[in-house]
Amino acid sequence: MRGHRSIAATLWLLVLTAGVAQAQFASETRTVTRAGTAAAEFLSIPIGARATAMGSAVSATIDDPTAIYWNPAGLTGLTRGTFTAEYAQWLADISVNYVAVATPLGAGTVGIGVTAVRTPEMEETTVEQQEGTGRTFTAASYAVALSYARALTDRFSIGGSVKFITERISFSTASGLALDIGTLFVTPFRGIRLGAAITNFGTKMRMRGDDLLTIVDIDPNNRGNNTSNRAELRTDPFDLPLTMRIGLAGEVWQRDGYRLTLAVDALSPSNSSQYVNVGAELGLLGDLLLLRGGYSELFLTDSAHTFSLGGGLRYRFGAFHVTFDYAYEGWRYFNGVNRFTLMVGF
Repeated sequence: MRGHRSIAATLWLLVLTAGVAQAQFASETRTVTRAGTAAAEFLSIPIGARATAMGSAVSATIDDPTAIYWNPAGLTGLTRGTFTAEYAQWLADISVNYVAVATPLGAGTVGIGVTAVRTPEMEETTVEQQEGTGRTFTAASYAVALSYARALTDRFSIGGSVKFITERISFSTASGLALDIGTLFVTPFRGIRLGAAITNFGTKMRMRGDDLLTIVDIDPNNRGNNTSNRAELRTDPFDLPLTMRIGLAGEVWQRDGYRLTLAVDALSPSNSSQYVNVGAELGLLGDLLLLRGGYSELFLTDSAHTFSLGGGLRYRFGAFHVTFDYAYEGWRYFNGVNRFTLMVGF
């Protein structure tokens, strides 16, 4: 009885949080596109070659340290400490790196993940010097997440993350805090899993820094006043890319060390219209070799994504379980993105 009460209380908490999030969504104008209306857009870049190859439809099936990004409740699927590192050369030569480690403890599973996105060096231009000033600058975004997950019963798990987020361009920065919360439920029907998560629920972010300092003449019609008053431009605050996702996943075929897993996620982000992701994973030779494919942003008007595919290889070296994953992410208007992920269980 106590376990059922805990599940009911947890579900009520998730529904309450979703209600607050929906209230935030309701304040927006639905008749225009919401693209580009959030800060820290890098938080919408998928993490992990496995998840990317499956079309980002993993909220109900993720069970490695990248669950810190997708659904913290998925951390309860870990049976040993695991380290993950990912590298991707994203659009416009932007590098995307992710490092995480998670380990199960007696009272649950804890993890920490760091996302780093950085641009190459760019030439500075201004309105007055549109051919360039001779100076260069870079931009970078970082997110550090501390996560905790626990299985309340043998079928129901809950997890959460607290994230510190910062973005920098030249000499200006913006920072914020965010909360992620997720649940995972294994249904009695053929082990089908139901996952739900709300991510990036947090503070607004606003740019501040030396780049916003300027000199103004507060009374240009008066020649006798001080024309070199120092001032700071005040930028508008922007919400984080709040996202609600719910997904289903299950094995539709299993036989003699072979399996086929299908997954589907439905998403409602604050910076875009609603859409659906679908993915599949084929495990061969007892999951020694894995093949994956997926399609993201179905039913989204003017989607820039297309298909994704990839594979993985798992092998045991003594006490270490090593996994190498690769994913190719197709884009409609840009060159495809290659992702590489290394995972070591210890």
